Amino acid sequence: MSQQLGTLVQNETAPPSYGYAVTKEKGPFTPRSVWRGGGGPGAWGRHSVGQSETQDVPSGLLVLAEDDTVLLSTASPLLAYVKVETRHQRAGRDRKDPETWDAGKLTLVLALATLIAAFGSSFQYGYNVAAVNSPSELMQQFYNDTYNDRTQDTLDSFSLTLMWSVTVSMFPFGGFIGSLLVGPLVNKMGRKGALLFNNIFSIVPAILMGCSKIARSYELIIASRLMVGICAGLSSNVVPMYLGELAPKNLRGALGVVPQLFITIGILVAQLFGFRNVLANEEGWPILLGLTGVPAALQLLLLPFFPESPRYLLIQKKDESAAEKALQRLRGWKDVNLEMEEIQKEDEAEKAAGFVSVWKLFKMQSLRWQLISVIVLMAGQQLSGVNAIYYYADKIYLSAGVERNNVQYVTAGTGAVNVFMTIVTIFVVELWGRRLLLLLGFSTCLTACIVLTVALALQDTISWMPYVSIVCVIAYVIGHAVGPSPIPALLITEIFLQSSRPAAFMVGGSVHWLSNFTVGLIFPFIQVGLGAYSFIIFAVICLLTTIYIFMVIPETKGRSFIEINQIFAKKNKVSDIYPEKEELSDLPPAISQE
Repeated sequence: MSQQLGTLVQNETAPPSYGYAVTKEKGPFTPRSVWRGGGGPGAWGRHSVGQSETQDVPSGLLVLAEDDTVLLSTASPLLAYVKVETRHQRAGRDRKDPETWDAGKLTLVLALATLIAAFGSSFQYGYNVAAVNSPSELMQQFYNDTYNDRTQDTLDSFSLTLMWSVTVSMFPFGGFIGSLLVGPLVNKMGRKGALLFNNIFSIVPAILMGCSKIARSYELIIASRLMVGICAGLSSNVVPMYLGELAPKNLRGALGVVPQLFITIGILVAQLFGFRNVLANEEGWPILLGLTGVPAALQLLLLPFFPESPRYLLIQKKDESAAEKALQRLRGWKDVNLEMEEIQKEDEAEKAAGFVSVWKLFKMQSLRWQLISVIVLMAGQQLSGVNAIYYYADKIYLSAGVERNNVQYVTAGTGAVNVFMTIVTIFVVELWGRRLLLLLGFSTCLTACIVLTVALALQDTISWMPYVSIVCVIAYVIGHAVGPSPIPALLITEIFLQSSRPAAFMVGGSVHWLSNFTVGLIFPFIQVGLGAYSFIIFAVICLLTTIYIFMVIPETKGRSFIEINQIFAKKNKVSDIYPEKEELSDLPPAISQE
């Protein structure tokens, strides 16, 4: 049995990196491992002791007994300063690096919550982006046949093109509407509640699209595309917010990329199901469109068993007990006091801000550079040419000698590259950081756009240029998957605090979808006017976004939300103690120190 040697007491006179002391003399016990104290956190070192060995512990050693009791021996009655590690810190620490002792771990509950939220919501976004591409000719023929059955007349080319354009554009328009709903829903229903409610906008249209051919109604398809757009607009904002608030700060980046991973998986699955010999045929296309309801149904069944965001429960619902229970389930241990204190400090720091609407967000000086950064990153993400690259990809593959019937397989291969690189990003985002990945990604897209412009201009004069074009497409996809696609939504979660985060996602989501809609509307005309040189425009946008990131965006890896806001406080030229009704008012002095 282990013997309790001393009582842990808070000691205000201890060195800053310590803060606790034990006051009793040494004695015999069975230790698990021993940590030697020294001149600061860097001096701690591990000294293993046999678990069955009973011995006196030398002076100055912090001992963790088998029952996790923290024990200390001192050679004199004088206080001995120690850095106490709690069960919370011990469970997730890197033994070789004491600075990471407060790290969290990927528990089963956290992993499953992440997968269910991303598969049930983000997957649908990607799936519905690509689901109408393969059967487009079959669906347009259905529009024409249905119109003929009703009127005994056929649609002229302009009317059919207009109807199809409306069908396609309903998706980004619905996404814009969904972005405007983010704030009211997450504040009223919570993050998890908003995701559950959002399934209505997936299951209902899935049924309608699946029945559209039997009902002989193309109006059902158009209305359904609007609803799945609303679903995508909500999920593309709420899922990153939910996961960012569930994750410990050392996993926030990796889990923040998971929604983008499932978007790319959704695109790939839609491309695979969209093969002509699978579902992109006369009988199969309604099933292809209706399958979007399956992930939503699974999420509706499973997500209620997982925790709500602890930050939402504590800061907005003021339910400390529920927040603590949610954190305990997510972290896998009972001692969550450190994290609860951090959330409470955030709550105290922004009490004066109250509810932050979009209008108020634009007026707050303390959030000026955060807001500008969100707008620049979201616009840069969509206006950097990603949709144009996919638009041009089929022509590039054909010019390189790929048979028309095989282009669908090459396109799916490109989708697989996108998925693979997003998986890579999950593993490197906490190693390389957000800022480096953004710079690397936009720089790669910039280079690819420039080389692609040259290759397209010379492809009729130099025989091997089409192959250079294919390399540029793949390089662009890799670059976008590394930074521009996954990181902006993650940064919105990190650079805003609880009160302003919903409004920030509304702004970011609106910019995302309006930019998406604008590119889809304008690019065909740019392509007709400029041809291959249209990619010069996207190269300029990539260059300007890269310069902005280099000059303004800080690294957020491993920092708490309050620490990140302190960095922006200097850029916004506001003091640590913010003006009345500004975010971060009454910031605790201990947190203010950089």
